[in-house]
Amino acid sequence: MGDNENPKSELELPLLTRLKFSAISLARRVYIRRDGTINRRILSLFDIKSSAPATKFINTTTVVSTSDVTVDHSRNLWFRLFIPTTTTKKLPLIFYFHGGGFTTFGPDSKPFDDLCSHIAAEIPSVIASVNYRLAPEHRYPSQYDDAFDALKFIDAQNYAVLPASTDLNTCFIAGDRFLALQPFFGGEERTESELRLINAPVLSVERTDWMWRCFLPEGADRNHHSAHVFGGGVGVGVDDEMIKNVEFPRSLVIIGGYDPLQDWQKKYVEWLKICGKEVEVIEYPNAFHSVYAFPEVPEYDLLIKDVTNFVQKQSTL
Repeated sequence: MGDNENPKSELELPLLTRLKFSAISLARRVYIRRDGTINRRILSLFDIKSSAPATKFINTTTVVSTSDVTVDHSRNLWFRLFIPTTTTKKLPLIFYFHGGGFTTFGPDSKPFDDLCSHIAAEIPSVIASVNYRLAPEHRYPSQYDDAFDALKFIDAQNYAVLPASTDLNTCFIAGDRFLALQPFFGGEERTESELRLINAPVLSVERTDWMWRCFLPEGADRNHHSAHVFGGGVGVGVDDEMIKNVEFPRSLVIIGGYDPLQDWQKKYVEWLKICGKEVEVIEYPNAFHSVYAFPEVPEYDLLIKDVTNFVQKQSTL
């Protein structure tokens, strides 16, 4: 879908999706305390989990098996492996970092377990979906430390934890970078899309502000470099020259027309291009934030198809 296509004035959604929106809104009113912290016990009533090990029939030809691998018991750091079992060819490896604004969910949350199962089946690929610590109990850089340690663990263990069919020369990172599915960026500036979509479904601007307050170090604002990565001087963003000198792989960025974060995502794309990096952009004019968690909407299948095409194309280069 091209840049010139505009979203409809009113978002048309299936009844099931609208019911899910209502449930999400109710859940947040219940599990978020007045002081902004999270009642994890109440949240667990709404966060439906998928167990592992398990075997799933994703379509008529593909079976995906899942299992959990522990990295560090002390901080509950682990990852869920998704392995298609009906193929004998070498498979790319995708490291997946789930959404939730660093505050909620895990690899075993049903929407992310389903998404990774379908992507693993369609590409096909091996996926390692990482369970990192959550804010506000654990603020930045806890999530980054967990992600990096999980990568180092897999790099050290190799085929001791991965199936022999894994192609370790073809790896991807999915979530907020490289395979960037509606990535989560921000800043103190209010962008046009934030003002226009201030009360967007699933992720309102008030909700993103709360997520950043939970995640960022005490006293930091949204111009902190972990939120505002677009350069801009000492202490603000990432230095352009540093990125220019990094061997940064070709990236895919998926943007939704009803996502209030879309202007930040577009800034990220332009920044990568300015720094001389290759980036492919796909826009879904009628997609809201976290559309990948709603399989009943048409953009869900589009996203899986587009991610599949991108990974397969890069894997043959």
